[in-house]
Amino acid sequence: MRPRDGLRVTTLVIVALVAVILGWVGMTWWVSSGHGVPEPGWVGLVVMGFLGGGILVAGYQVKQVREGRSVTPMSPIRAARTLVLGQAAALTGAVLTGWYASNALIILPNIDVASQQARLWPLLAHLVVAILLAVAGMVTQSMCRIKPPKHEDEDDTDRSGGGHR
Repeated sequence: MRPRDGLRVTTLVIVALVAVILGWVGMTWWVSSGHGVPEPGWVGLVVMGFLGGGILVAGYQVKQVREGRSVTPMSPIRAARTLVLGQAAALTGAVLTGWYASNALIILPNIDVASQQARLWPLLAHLVVAILLAVAGMVTQSMCRIKPPKHEDEDDTDRSGGGHR
């Protein structure tokens, strides 16, 4: 993978799966020692939604400048920071997806109990918004992508005269 490739969906899936496994092991221990599954606050939904929306707006601004449709100039450092912020949001969304999924998995065996059903809905809402945060980060990354010049698309052996490095 070259640095220009950015984050891949497979990376996010692996991060989410690792978070599910670690979260499930940690929450199994936590629940077995007499504690309950923590209930996520509704503020978390608002914050994740706000972050996802802000990241998309920033990415769209970079895309407008990149395509020459914006009259307002943008510094290259701001565009780079937007890209990194989008990638960070995608990774954060993947970790949170794994965390909320692991908490939901802990509750599922007792889903026939009404109190556990009530606890599952906020977790599922957070799970969906965490997935949307990861998607917003990946969309922002794609909006910030600059196509490489033609000569960079060629193989390294073509540029170096056929020799090996």
